[in-house]
Amino acid sequence: MIDVATRDAIMVIEEGSTNVYADLGRPDAGEMLVKAQLASRIADIIKRRRLSQAAAAELIGLPQPKLSGLLRGQFRGVSEAKMLACLTRLGRDVRIVVGPARRRTGAGRIEVTSG
Repeated sequence: MIDVATRDAIMVIEEGSTNVYADLGRPDAGEMLVKAQLASRIADIIKRRRLSQAAAAELIGLPQPKLSGLLRGQFRGVSEAKMLACLTRLGRDVRIVVGPARRRTGAGRIEVTSG
């Protein structure tokens, strides 16, 4: 935690974790982070391919308003499975790897990587 003095007040800046949803206390923080990462990949591909939202929506099988919401971070109504299907329709391979058990007793984790 860092105290930053401004002209009129002292502002406290607290360092967050790597998951903003966890920092906000969301019970579904892990799922929301994965969806945000998948939405970011989808947006990057659409941008690199210079697709309009209408063309991208038709290609990936989502209504254009739903795609627009997804690209703005409103992905609550879109499942992870649907987002993975969108990536494959955009020409990307999706690999799901189940790793070996970890030494810790807690739950495993899900992460989105590019490769």
